[in-house]
Amino acid sequence: MHESHPFQLTRTLPEDATGAALRADVLNGLTGTPKTLPPKWFYDARGSELFEEITRLDEYYPTRAEREILERRAAEIAAASGARTLVELGSGSSEKTRLLLDALPDPLTYIPVDVSESALTGAARTLIEERPKLEVHALIADFTRPLDLPAAPGPRLVVFLGGTIGNLLPAERAEFLASVAAVMEPGDSLLLGTDLVKEESVLVRAYDDEAGVTAEFNKNVLAVIDRELGADFGLDDFAHVARWDAEHEWIEMRLRARADLTVKIPELDLVVRFAEGEELRTEISAKFRREGVRAELAAAGLTATHWWTDADGRFALSLAVLGGAGAVTGTAAS
Repeated sequence: MHESHPFQLTRTLPEDATGAALRADVLNGLTGTPKTLPPKWFYDARGSELFEEITRLDEYYPTRAEREILERRAAEIAAASGARTLVELGSGSSEKTRLLLDALPDPLTYIPVDVSESALTGAARTLIEERPKLEVHALIADFTRPLDLPAAPGPRLVVFLGGTIGNLLPAERAEFLASVAAVMEPGDSLLLGTDLVKEESVLVRAYDDEAGVTAEFNKNVLAVIDRELGADFGLDDFAHVARWDAEHEWIEMRLRARADLTVKIPELDLVVRFAEGEELRTEISAKFRREGVRAELAAAGLTATHWWTDADGRFALSLAVLGGAGAVTGTAAS
């Protein structure tokens, strides 16, 4: 069907990289104190479905707020970046990216980067059907590791949406932003999505919805470990917890053991004991302030030039360039 205009797909991860990473993360996380697991393991097919459901909940505002900014500001973003290539880190279904693709001029190259080959392939096929002139070079890669981007026309706009940067600890964020800066060239831009600090009640509700969808999503990490590593986690043995950490200004999602438990993970030859009430941290979701975003970008050698928020000031998109000292422009959408 697409013989006349195929897309390129480059694998930079070994075939078994995902399984090896899962084993390493589970072993390190469940033998540490306190116990932790990285949030990327939520997202198998079921986890991705649940997250899509979360984005439609009344309580979960970030997706709507970010989309509002893109709908109102995509033309400004395109003009400010002058981009001929769009690089999206953690592209997934490339849903919100369509707003940027529509605002950027043809011909355009799109480089989606994701660990999921199926997500990349599905999104690429759909986008090429919708936009026959679009050149797509998909990259199977882990964006938290140093990237090697394929050659493409400049300037390039690197986008990292969804507030996903908030899932990284401060040292990890610094390393990530430095690695992004390292692949940028003069004239390239970074568009970064960040959820903003706001009332605790609003934040906690967004991660502990009344319908229990986020609770099911949180427990899905245990289902992934059961399936992939032969573990015997009982999902009902754990309660979903969402807590605001005012000192670090982040939400923590945790799973709390309802009783003393012993979990066996045969693939790792591991037995893990939980005391009643013991909590396993599965995600942090940092919230940001404008000056903090600017400082973190600057520490990576990037200068923030534009700042846009939704009308209610809940979420922000910032545009940054390599080095320089550009004035920050852009205000809340009105």
